[in-house]
Amino acid sequence: MAAPNIETIVSLSKRRGFVFPASDIYGGLGSSWDYGSLGVELANNVKQSWWRWLVHERDDIEGLDSSIIQNRLVWKYSGHETTFSDPLVDCRNCKGRFRLDKLQDVTCPKHPSIHPGEDKECDLTDAREFNLMFRTTVGAVSAEDDETALAYLRPETAQGIFINFKNVLDTSRRKLPFGIAQIGKAFRNEVTPGNFIFRTREFEQMEMEYFCQPEDAPGIHQEFIDEFQKWFYSLGISGENLKLYEQTKEELAHYAERTVDILYRFFPEREDEEKQFDELMGIANRKDFDLKAHSKKPEDAEGKRINPDSTEDLSYFDEATKQRFYPYVIEPAVGVNRTLLAILMDAYTEKTNDKGETRVILKLKPELAPIKVAVLPLAKNKPEIVAMAKGLKKQLLPAMRTVYDDTGGIGKLYARQDEIGTPFCVTVDHESLEDNAVTVRDRDTWTQDRVNVSVLRDHLQERLGKP
Repeated sequence: MAAPNIETIVSLSKRRGFVFPASDIYGGLGSSWDYGSLGVELANNVKQSWWRWLVHERDDIEGLDSSIIQNRLVWKYSGHETTFSDPLVDCRNCKGRFRLDKLQDVTCPKHPSIHPGEDKECDLTDAREFNLMFRTTVGAVSAEDDETALAYLRPETAQGIFINFKNVLDTSRRKLPFGIAQIGKAFRNEVTPGNFIFRTREFEQMEMEYFCQPEDAPGIHQEFIDEFQKWFYSLGISGENLKLYEQTKEELAHYAERTVDILYRFFPEREDEEKQFDELMGIANRKDFDLKAHSKKPEDAEGKRINPDSTEDLSYFDEATKQRFYPYVIEPAVGVNRTLLAILMDAYTEKTNDKGETRVILKLKPELAPIKVAVLPLAKNKPEIVAMAKGLKKQLLPAMRTVYDDTGGIGKLYARQDEIGTPFCVTVDHESLEDNAVTVRDRDTWTQDRVNVSVLRDHLQERLGKP
């Protein structure tokens, strides 16, 4: 079972501290969200899984953390200043503002039962291009209309990788093929953000650029398509809720040879199954566009330098063939927000107890669970039991994230930990004082095992899949 809709996850997230509306006490700010104590742990675990799998477990990828604010010329030569836009329309009657290509995903503010443009009362303007980059100014005394002070918050992390290609190549002494990975914030002034953390103006990307010989690019591209599907499976996401989408030639970015999107069933409540899926990540073959765009040597058809402002040539010299060329780039790009949302939706389960009560269980993979173990005293008014429980918490740390909780009866404590995805609860009771053993309760099965304190840590590590 998975969550029936995103609204179910919105409710759970606020109730249990995964995600809160940003600026909530001042009425909020459209499509802005804060990660709570559990949300930040889950997000960190997702990022650590990606980094460990892609950077640490491979021997051909380096890490990077580039600046959010770059020289404006980065965005000029990447094409973002002129092409990074969405088609925007306004309704003269309802005063709503919409993306022309997303009219079916939104509703009219005055008539929620219809989509913009479906009714004769809708009076849409002609489409115009709206640049998605957030503008800012650099300098203590810069004015907003000072073009020399203009800068942008980065709309993607990729360009920071491309302009550092030579730096990483020189310092790491890498040879093709190799990749550069980065996790970081990006900002897009979306026309119609929404659907919780699915589409936001501020988001975090996990992005990697893999540089290779042009002839090797198609095969490497397909390998990453296959491998990223397996990575999503490892996070607990069901294959039934994932599918591939091959972008058509009309949909491809001007620099792309091929792009395949991995889609997730974010909207299971929709009747049309095709509309239940939306993009989770994209994997593109960007050819050699990016390194050429930021290099000082390439020329156009008229013999003029494409980039007269660059001070470096980002070509690669192959010692084996004694040839210099611009590598092709394979780019797998995935959002932290959307991955986290997909994980929460897929992990959502409901189970009925012996009393006929429906309980929510978040069946997160142990490596992703914000809390691995909760230590619970059966009687918080018994100092000996409380002392033993708090002592066990200290013994289990730092090997596994462990919390102590005595803020309710044991049934409510179990239910709370089930709902936030804690794999195991350890209960200290009256017998524990006599036999030095505790009860270990499994989140998914609700089965309970009696385990001696002397082997508790090893027992839990084994069940959590830790060495």
